[in-house]
Amino acid sequence: MRSEQVYIRFFQPRDAAEKLKLEVANRDFFEAYSVTRYSDFYTLEMQRELIEIYADQKEDDLSYSFGIFENETDVLVGTISLVQVIRGPLQSAILGYALDKTYNGRGYMTEAIELTVAYAFKKLALHRIEAGVMPGNDASVRVLEKAGFHQEGIASKNVEINGKWQDHQILAIINPRDF
Repeated sequence: MRSEQVYIRFFQPRDAAEKLKLEVANRDFFEAYSVTRYSDFYTLEMQRELIEIYADQKEDDLSYSFGIFENETDVLVGTISLVQVIRGPLQSAILGYALDKTYNGRGYMTEAIELTVAYAFKKLALHRIEAGVMPGNDASVRVLEKAGFHQEGIASKNVEINGKWQDHQILAIINPRDF
């Protein structure tokens, strides 16, 4: 799936080294907003294992993890995922994403979110996608709003980040076909 500046595709085993490079280069930046990661996360072996897990979870319709690649260079610049896919009467998922800090402010993440939302609504037939953003991360809120998400409220102490339970601003988008 391709937009003007980026394309997204499912991770493949050959992406492990490039994903490790992205994670290591942005470790402090990502860890400020990500769930707690342990030291083995930053190994090639663990990145290979995670990519295998992503494939299994996709097969089981539990989550969908994509790499975000720059069109011009084919370089991996970020990650984006639909996790906790719930079927039945909810038909929903949670969106998570991270972009290499050197690519911030170029519209890449907005495009990647739009591609992922289109996949979720057209291919997966989901009804709702939710995203949580730590209060104070105004840039992330703006990106989500540009991609069509609306603010819903604060979820108190709902995600553990660096050993501390953090509040999150909840934003969501509803499949327009469901109106």
